[in-house]
Amino acid sequence: MGQFFPDADQFPLEDQIKNLGDDELLDFWEETQYLERMLVEEDNAEPNHSVEYERVILQELMLRSCRRTLAAGR
Repeated sequence: MGQFFPDADQFPLEDQIKNLGDDELLDFWEETQYLERMLVEEDNAEPNHSVEYERVILQELMLRSCRRTLAAGR
């Protein structure tokens, strides 16, 4: 299972995401959605962190999809 390193200067989220396998990446996305939902329900606040996680995860998934498409075309 992947690990999150809170020291973003040393290990940016984008680099951490790149090291996850496809299943781990989807699990990470699911866990962030669950935690965000729990925080919103507890604080009655608007979600504010999930957008960044979603952007980074979707960007990585699109990149992986493009790489697979290119590799299949060779």
